[in-house]
Formats: sequence, C-alpha cells, structure tokens
Amino acid sequence: MAHTDTPTVDDEDSGLRRSITGKQLFFYTLGDVLGSGIYVLIGLVAAAVGGAFWIAFAIGVTIAAITGAAYAELVTKYPQAAGAALYINKAFGSTALTFMTTVSFLAASFAATGSLATGFSSYFATVWDGPPALLVSLVFLLALVVVNFIGITESVVMNMLMTFVEVAGLLIVMGIGIWYIAQGDADFGVLTDISVSGNPALAVLAGIAFSFFAMTGFENTANVAEETIDPHRAFPRSLVGGMVVAGIVYVLVSVAAALTVPVDQLAGSDAALLEVVKQGILPFSTDFMTTLFSIIALIAITNTTLVTVVTQPRILYGMAKEDVVPGVFAKIHATRRSPWVGLLFSGVVVAALLLVGHFFQTGGGIDLVNRLALVTVVLLLAIYALVIVACLKLRGRDEDERTFRANTPLLIVGLVGNLAILGFSIYDDPSSLIWCAGLLAVGVVLFLVEYAVGSRNRPQGSRRGDPKTADRKEV
Repeated sequence: MAHTDTPTVDDEDSGLRRSITGKQLFFYTLGDVLGSGIYVLIGLVAAAVGGAFWIAFAIGVTIAAITGAAYAELVTKYPQAAGAALYINKAFGSTALTFMTTVSFLAASFAATGSLATGFSSYFATVWDGPPALLVSLVFLLALVVVNFIGITESVVMNMLMTFVEVAGLLIVMGIGIWYIAQGDADFGVLTDISVSGNPALAVLAGIAFSFFAMTGFENTANVAEETIDPHRAFPRSLVGGMVVAGIVYVLVSVAAALTVPVDQLAGSDAALLEVVKQGILPFSTDFMTTLFSIIALIAITNTTLVTVVTQPRILYGMAKEDVVPGVFAKIHATRRSPWVGLLFSGVVVAALLLVGHFFQTGGGIDLVNRLALVTVVLLLAIYALVIVACLKLRGRDEDERTFRANTPLLIVGLVGNLAILGFSIYDDPSSLIWCAGLLAVGVVLFLVEYAVGSRNRPQGSRRGDPKTADRKEV
C-alpha cells in the first residue's frame, strides 16, 4: 500500500487511453463546477444569509480554488487515476486511511449523483409532468451509464458541449441583471443586507456550507489524470483556471438574482434561478423563456451528473490496482476501454440509493435533494482537508522540474476553511452523519471482500499494491 514508484506521463501499460486535451480538461472542470448546484441550491444560500448571499459564494469558491491548487500539485506528481485516495496513500502509507478516503469519496459521489438525479426529475416535471419522478431519475441514470460505457472521450466531448449550454443559462441570468440595472430599478443596498437573526458571521458560514455543493466537482478532474495528454502541463492551468472562471460566474449570477428577485421569494423556491426568468424583465415571452431555462437547467444537471458517473468507476479502477478493493474493478472493456465492472456497480448503488431515498421521501421525512447534497459536502470537506495535509507532507518527494507547486500560506488558509465549514455543517445537521455511515458501509463490504479473498489470487510472496501483480486474476 505504501508503494511510491511514480509512472511517467507516457506510460500506457495501465490500459486507459490518453485522449483528453488541455482544452477539454478545462471545460470538463468548468462544466462540473458550474453544475446544478447554482441552479438548484441558490435559494438555500439566500435563506441562510440574505441579500448578501453572493459573499457566501465568493468565499466558498475561494476555499475550493485553493484546494484545487493542492490537487493540481499532486496530479503533476502522480498523474494516475484514483485521485485523493492515491495521494493520501502516498503521504501516509496507511491502508486504513486510504480505504476510508476511497470509500468516503465514492460515498460522496454516489450521494451527489442521487441528489442530482432527483433534481433532474423535479425540473423534468416542469417540462413534462407525466412519468413518475423515480422512473425519470432511474432512466436518466441508465442513460448516463450507457454514455460512459461508450468511452471517456465521448463523455468528455458531451460534457464540453453541455457546458456551453449551461453557461448560456447563467449568461441569461446575468443579462437579466444587467437589463434590470440599465432600467434604473436596482437597489444595490440589498447586496450588503445580511437579514438574519443572530451572528452575521455564522449566517455567512451557514451560506457557505449550503453553497459548497455548487463548488464541488473539481476533484473529479484528478480522476481522469491517467487519460489526459501531458497532465503536467494541462492540469494546473485547466483545473485552477476552470475554478476561477466558475467563481466569477457564481458571484455575478448571485448578484443578478439578489437584485431582481426578493430574497424571501428566492429562499422559498426549489428552482431559484427560474424565479429570475419569471420576473419578465427581458422583452421576450416569459412563458417561452421559462420553458427554455428549464431545459437549460436539465442540461446543466445532466452535465454535472455525467462527470460524477465518469468518476466513480475510475476511483474503483485505480484503487483495485492498489489492492484496496477487489481486483475485478480493474477490468476494462476490450474495445471501449472503459472500466465497465466499476461502472455497472456504481449504477446499481446509485439506483438503490434512489429507491431507498424515494421510500423515505414519500413518507414525508426528508428533502432528498438537500439531504444528499449535505452528505456530499460533509464527506468531501473531510477529504479536501486531508488532501491539503497530504500535499504539504509530500513536499520534496517525487518532484521534478515539471511539478507544479501551490502557495503554502494559501494552502493553510484552505485547510482552516475546509475544517470550519465541515464543523459547522455537522453541528447544523448532525443527522447527516447517519446517511454518511450508511454509504460508507458499501465500501466496508468491498474492503472486507478484498481482505478476505484478495490474497488468494495474488502471486505468492507479493505484497498489496505491487504494480508487478496489477494484472492478477480478478476476484
């Protein structure tokens, strides 16, 4: 598990195909970060903070971008699939910690996919209120699994095309804000209003916690490192650059929404950005614009969910080669070059999560979208903090002239920020830990299977994680 040999960027023995360009990687990052979070959860942020909720997005994106810089440094050292789990394994050499990181990341990705699929069905109902929401979510999930099976290049190209569409939707919101300002009706005082009772700092922290789901996704980019052309050159610019652009867009969209729609109306809506369009500020048919924006929102959710579905089997693939999960997850399809076993397993787990969530949701107990979003944030914040620590711990190891180095003081700020948001999230809703535990149990089963039978098909005298035995017979 503590093996630290670093492959070169041109190593093709892994079986994954290097086909993602730097430009595609930039849009892959941008499309994932600029996903459904801003479309679906902005109302919760407004409810927590008030008219100044753009501050929560600005601070949240800043902390996420600093964390992204840590990922960029580590990717240039270890351009392999597996992402955070690989970095933590390199830094600490602990089987247990690597296992917990892997499973936490998988659990977060599963929760995010479930939340997004549920959100997709909600928006779908605004266009066609026919099929049951659960059926829409499951068919949606199946379609993305099929696209992912076809291949990573096709998935990334589709992601890039959908990114243009979802950015167009956010540009519409910003355009409405500009039009409203030009008419002279804007009250800029609302942008400084933290209209909540209690401590304003805690109100902003609550807003950051809610908004952080919209910031997540950049970590998925690290999991396609093994399929990226020249990752040393592509990753720092594409990953950090994509996050900076996303952050600017988030702040501008938040300002436009706060200026054009009363904060209480935003706070009470499950589709807050749609409320901006419904104001009828632009000189176009409001019904047409509402329908158009709903379709754009569906595409935005599809884009984000596609990236989570791409990520899950690649985490399993990378960690199967490190002997943390059963070796069967290292299987790739002979012609499509996709990690198909992990893909099928991931689809089944998310489908089961949707079924269980639907059962509780129909009982009136939870809001599935918000619940799974919070679970995602709690799990990822813990991982982000560990990645920053790993980045600092690995300084001076496996480096050459091509290695990117993040700013150390900023990494310390990012670590404190991640821990602060994590602590507040758990304090604000401790029941989220129950859902986290349930998802982590899936990984426990995988680990126990690997621990019990993995050694049977590993050559005698070899150890876990030995790259020479990566092609052992799968469990």
